[in-house]
Amino acid sequence: MYKHFFKRFFDILIALLGLIIAAIPMLFIAIAIKLNSKGPVIFKQERVGKKGKVFKIYKFRSMCVGAEQTGSGVYSGKGDARVTKVGKILRATSLDELPQFFNLLKGDMSLVGPRPPLTYHPWSWDKYTEEQKRMFEVRPGITGWAQVNGRKDVEWNKRIKLNVWYVDHVSLWLDIKILFMTVFKVFSNADNENKGATVVSAPTDAVSEEIAQEGTVVEEAAATETVTQETEGKVE
Repeated sequence: MYKHFFKRFFDILIALLGLIIAAIPMLFIAIAIKLNSKGPVIFKQERVGKKGKVFKIYKFRSMCVGAEQTGSGVYSGKGDARVTKVGKILRATSLDELPQFFNLLKGDMSLVGPRPPLTYHPWSWDKYTEEQKRMFEVRPGITGWAQVNGRKDVEWNKRIKLNVWYVDHVSLWLDIKILFMTVFKVFSNADNENKGATVVSAPTDAVSEEIAQEGTVVEEAAATETVTQETEGKVE
């Protein structure tokens, strides 16, 4: 009942309250972005949502215009010169995610759920296994189980396993737990920095399936041929 009805009801309610409460701060953020650098206030990017449907996610722009075509491309690490002064603050506090309240109202996203991946990263839709595609059975979230269990430190095969675990255990109490854990992560800025490669060459069954009772991965198989380093939720 919660998963198929009340969850959506709460998303709409929280999105409306969030936009009312955050309206003035969002206005000041928008002004700061315009004064700090040229370009639009809102950054839009295609992500994969529920049932594989592609949608545009909204964020406050935190990088210079055309960042994807310069420097390290879609990947952003510590000290990236393409990140604006205002953008550094927005990323550190996750305030760049505030426009996603509009995604909640549109029904693209949920407050809690698997973070929506890019259409081509960690890999394209056809490269996901059938088991991995199960994470798309629910709306993607602004925060999620994988984000509070490692965030950017978690390799993508493991991250997807955590997302699938969430899909199988969705409940009001789990969502509340994730929200409280998210608040701690944001205020402590925990796991908000790349420390290693988070993508392997392709989905593999070699990644350990040993997951603790509440879904925390406790063992990881050795990953072969790591190819890149990425910033979940912060790629622009």
